[in-house]
Amino acid sequence: MLIGMTSEPELQQGVGEPDGFRRLWTPHRMAYIQGENKPTGPAPDDGCPFCSIPSLSDEDGLIIKRGVHAFAVLNLYPYNGGHLMLVPYRHVADYTELTDEETVEVALLTKQAMTALRAASGAHGFNIGMNQGAAAGAGIAAHLHQHVVPRWGGDTNFMPVVGHTKVLPQLLADTRKMLAEAWPQQ
Repeated sequence: MLIGMTSEPELQQGVGEPDGFRRLWTPHRMAYIQGENKPTGPAPDDGCPFCSIPSLSDEDGLIIKRGVHAFAVLNLYPYNGGHLMLVPYRHVADYTELTDEETVEVALLTKQAMTALRAASGAHGFNIGMNQGAAAGAGIAAHLHQHVVPRWGGDTNFMPVVGHTKVLPQLLADTRKMLAEAWPQQ
């Protein structure tokens, strides 16, 4: 186990029979569950984080790469370490609304993201895609974004299934720095 990342079995008062389980607390997930950073409406000025992120520094916005029409940014609520998104600067909801230039740049950034993730973390595979509309699972349906989730052989385990917890071994700021340094120079 990682130093400083363990917890001793503790007696839980008032929750029934004591157990010997260790607890891995993930309070940052409550922000996602409670809808923090979600827009209040479909317009860019309705609190869209993808519209406001580009005005931040790369470090503060967790931006890995800025292009002309789109940018690569870490997901604040990642499924796996290195989970990033490719986002057009323009506030559009549907893939068919992208210009040809935006479509090409999102595709090129996707290829570069795969290259950087392989170089930085040895990713064995990827889940790549976008959820179009709230009914399809888009957390922020009003601003199109494509996910790139790195995967490794054996990266699924009991934690998400039984514990409803995802274990991420690295802070987002460290992941951003690592991927920005590994991003191909093109």
